[in-house]
Amino acid sequence: MIDLTGIRKTYRSGSLEFEALCGIDSRIAVGEYVAVLGPSGSGKSTLMNIIGCLDNPSEGNYLLAGEDVSGMSEAQLAEVRNRRIGFVFQQFNLLASLPAWRNVELPLMYAGVHRAERRERALAALARVGLSDRTENRPGELSGGQQQRVAVARALVTEPAIILADEPTGNLDSGSTADVLELFDELHAGGRTLVLITHERDVAARAERRLVISDGQITSDERAAVGA
Repeated sequence: MIDLTGIRKTYRSGSLEFEALCGIDSRIAVGEYVAVLGPSGSGKSTLMNIIGCLDNPSEGNYLLAGEDVSGMSEAQLAEVRNRRIGFVFQQFNLLASLPAWRNVELPLMYAGVHRAERRERALAALARVGLSDRTENRPGELSGGQQQRVAVARALVTEPAIILADEPTGNLDSGSTADVLELFDELHAGGRTLVLITHERDVAARAERRLVISDGQITSDERAAVGA
């Protein structure tokens, strides 16, 4: 599914250079649940941006489902992001003026899906995350955990192959964190590929595999013990 070879990312500002990723090699198979674990500044968010086709590597190759994304145009990358990858962010990124179902339907609008089908699929996605009774509520009328569930529903509504979650529990209390992680467990059990970016070891422990990143390099590739 995800095949990274020799991925480097260098940021330049005038005469200054900073190498955020220093030669990443990794493969993530279809249906895997992988956590990318590391402190702030380790390079994990840069890696997420590259996996999510939000940024291009300075060097190296990235194959997504066997297809080299490095040569794609911006329009093609946007298509990949909209159809193949569902994003969940720490800040929820919901539009405050819209009810939950309208927030969820937004990716379908960009994809040109007809209005009636958009609503039907948005309501189905909200039901999938346990929010059938909150479809008309605006974000300000929902708890943090409920807002993150709306964000997960929005990520799922296009039926993407990959869910990419960047610090999705960073703004949640312990109860809401447990709810969202249980939802990710359910998605994984259903065969979805999940990549979870986090700096919290207890959150990363929910994944079946953990990539530990430090100073732009993968320092450990750990698999959960069978039965853990």
